[in-house]
Amino acid sequence: MGVCAVYLDAGYIEKVLMADHPGSYIDYGKLALAMSAPNDLLRAYYYNCLPYQSNPPTVEEKQRYDKKFKFIEALNYVPRFQVRLGQLAHIATDASGNKIFQQKRVDLMLGVDMALLAGKGKITAVALFTGDSDTIPAVEAVKQEGVLVTLWHGVLKGQQSPSRDLYKLCDERVELTPEIVKKITRPKTAK
Repeated sequence: MGVCAVYLDAGYIEKVLMADHPGSYIDYGKLALAMSAPNDLLRAYYYNCLPYQSNPPTVEEKQRYDKKFKFIEALNYVPRFQVRLGQLAHIATDASGNKIFQQKRVDLMLGVDMALLAGKGKITAVALFTGDSDTIPAVEAVKQEGVLVTLWHGVLKGQQSPSRDLYKLCDERVELTPEIVKKITRPKTAK
C-alpha cells in the first residue's frame, strides 16, 4: 500500500451530484476514504468558494452564505481534511440582469498542492475529483514524479465531462456511480 492525497473540486462535485445523483448528500469523509483506497489517506483537500454577497447582502444571499459557511466549518472537523477557499469574481451579467461569477485561484491552489506533495515524495498516489482541464499541467508534473493519478468524475448528462484530455492523461478513472454514492451518502439534516 502507498500513501494517497485526495483533491476535491467542490464546484465540479456539486454539479455532478445535481446532474447525475439529484437529492444525494455525500459524506466527504467517506468519499475521501473511498477515493484513497486501497492506499492510506494522507489528507483530503477540498477546494471551493463561499457564495457571493452584495453590500449589503440580500436575505437570500445571507442565508445561502451562512449555510455554505456552516458546511465548510463542519468539514474542518473531518479527520485529515483541509479546506482551501478561492474567491468568486464577477465576470458578466446575463440578459435578465443576473450576475455571473467564476471561481478564481481554486484550480491553481489544487495544482500547486498536488505538485508540492509529489515533489517532496510525500505521496505515491493522487485521487483527483474534477472535470477541469486546467489541472492538466499539475497532473503531468505529479506523473513525472512517479505518482499514480486516479481521476474521479461524473457524467453530467448531456455535457462533455470530464475533459477528454484530462481523462486520457490520468492513469486510472472512476465514475461516480449510484452504487458508490449509496456507500458514501449521509442523511439530510433538518433545517
